[in-house]
Amino acid sequence: MTDRNPKAGSLGLVAATALVMGNMIGSGVFLLPASLAPFGWNGVIGWLITISGALVLAYVLSRLTRARPGAGGPAGFVTDAFGPAAGFFISWIYLVSIWTSVVAIAVAAVSYLSSIVPLLGMGEYVPAMAAIVLLWLMAFINLRGVRAAGEFQIVTLALKVLPLIVVIMIAAAVLGSGRAHVAPPVPGSIGFGAINGAATLTLWALLGFESASVATARVRNPEVNIARATLWGTGLTGILYLLVCSAVALLLPVEVAAHSPAPFATFVARFWNADAATFITVFAVISCVGALNGWTLLEAEMVRDMANRRLLPAWFAETDGRGVARRALLISTVIASLFAAMNASRSMQALFEYLLLLSTSATLWLYLACALSALRLGVARPAAILGAVYALWTLWGAGIGASGLSFVLMALGLPIWLMVRRRNAEQRV
Repeated sequence: MTDRNPKAGSLGLVAATALVMGNMIGSGVFLLPASLAPFGWNGVIGWLITISGALVLAYVLSRLTRARPGAGGPAGFVTDAFGPAAGFFISWIYLVSIWTSVVAIAVAAVSYLSSIVPLLGMGEYVPAMAAIVLLWLMAFINLRGVRAAGEFQIVTLALKVLPLIVVIMIAAAVLGSGRAHVAPPVPGSIGFGAINGAATLTLWALLGFESASVATARVRNPEVNIARATLWGTGLTGILYLLVCSAVALLLPVEVAAHSPAPFATFVARFWNADAATFITVFAVISCVGALNGWTLLEAEMVRDMANRRLLPAWFAETDGRGVARRALLISTVIASLFAAMNASRSMQALFEYLLLLSTSATLWLYLACALSALRLGVARPAAILGAVYALWTLWGAGIGASGLSFVLMALGLPIWLMVRRRNAEQRV
């Protein structure tokens, strides 16, 4: 059955902002302190650069949405600027980034659960298999409809902010009482390469500020609500991240933070008590699950949108009575599950960091393309130049391995593009 009303179950400003913040506040904030601990103050500087870069790119997206409301989202802006071929390849690599993102988030949830249920962290393949189970649970929630997924996102966002506030309060109390202190930067410890590496890692935590724009077809009054949701969500999340991650990474000993499977819980246990740490762990899992729900919604929306723009077979665009693109959702979940299964032999931390860098570099191609599209279309050009420079700098920081692989994955969409172009040509005859 095809839904005749694409706005069925549409998202208002609150739900759109929850989608942005919920997709951003997920696994990154709860696991990144372990990865950032060795960077020290380079991590703080990396956060400041990342937040600034994300706000610039969010502003560019909001201006593009107002200037090109009929484009349908970021990939549509690229199509308007550079043609359908560029639109397809950017859409394709962004879709790949979503598939890897949902796996990384599911792995993070399992990592935190393993501190409560140690069995989940044992064995070579158990973490990946548990992540696959989570992927399918979120798919079933999204099968209930866009409105149900949006309501679930609002609830989980309210819950996931609580542990962030708790950590900020504990850090303030600890610093105020003198129980711990933040060591100043060691002379010579701040370096361009370390800042670049830290900034690439921190960008993972801010991926998702484009969520409302990607889901344009599901947002009411998109010209206004998408801009507000994007900028408000990005700014609020960035401030929370800077305070929370810096507190955990700088107040815990480096060797403790770097080897903790649940650094937030470790922080609370060290400076408060172990019982409270268990509750933090539960909230961290809720946070990951909320983000996983939002990204699951986006992967289905992305496939449906590509089909509507004739970049994928029209078969994927069909929706049911609840407005759910069931085929797009189920096939996306299968592909994400395959990503998890193919990398099942990695440890949880190694799997998370590998998928983090791959997903970040893949998403950066979209950010770079949107900035260049704004330049070509004459929209917010000064900000677009800054956004393009930032995207290129972060692609370099991700390393040739991750950025090169993401480019190869983008090129692997060529057979699909040729097939779709041939089919579209036949239909025009």
